[in-house]
Amino acid sequence: MSVIYLHGFGSGPQSAKATFFRQRLEQIGIPLQVPDLNQDQFSQLTLTRQIQQVCKQLAESAYPSVTLIGSSLGGVVAAWVAERQACVERLILLAPAFGFLGHWLPRLGAEAVETWQRTGLLPVFHYGEGRPLPLEYKFVTDAQNYPDGLLRRPVPTLILHGIRDETIPIQASRDYVAHRPWAQLIPLESDHALTDVLEPIWQATCHFCGWAAPSL
Repeated sequence: MSVIYLHGFGSGPQSAKATFFRQRLEQIGIPLQVPDLNQDQFSQLTLTRQIQQVCKQLAESAYPSVTLIGSSLGGVVAAWVAERQACVERLILLAPAFGFLGHWLPRLGAEAVETWQRTGLLPVFHYGEGRPLPLEYKFVTDAQNYPDGLLRRPVPTLILHGIRDETIPIQASRDYVAHRPWAQLIPLESDHALTDVLEPIWQATCHFCGWAAPSL
């Protein structure tokens, strides 16, 4: 079994949640892989590029069984990879960014979106880098090709989402599980970062995956 963690938008392999899962999995003898979905080219980031990157990694490694853990936009990437790769047997999605364009673009405002479309670039704060980085508008046009309704492969899925999430409201996850009996949602008293509920997330993940969590 292989476990791969997919970080979120504007994040990286050294994020708090990736580090947490790496440490906890090491304690039970499971290595964690955390690919850099930025590929040192954040400006050219697209959902397609991330999906293709992970699919290529799975194909080249020929994993017989894979569990994907995806955070925010990484959760969306994980869901689309699972749709295409039969070796993905489980999904753990942390505040998955389903319908993210519908949440993000209105917050930017019509004027900012029009300027982004006209100039082709938008400065976006990258938390992994600690500074704003330019992002090409094709990020938007590409994401429009991935409606959540096309995710239909029945992969056992655990979703953990904060009820105080203002970035991607928990309703997005409620809508996702409503018509997918293979998916379950655990609401948590937290926000989008989920960094204050990592232990409950770990316990729920171990229960879902059948891992024996060591006593704290």
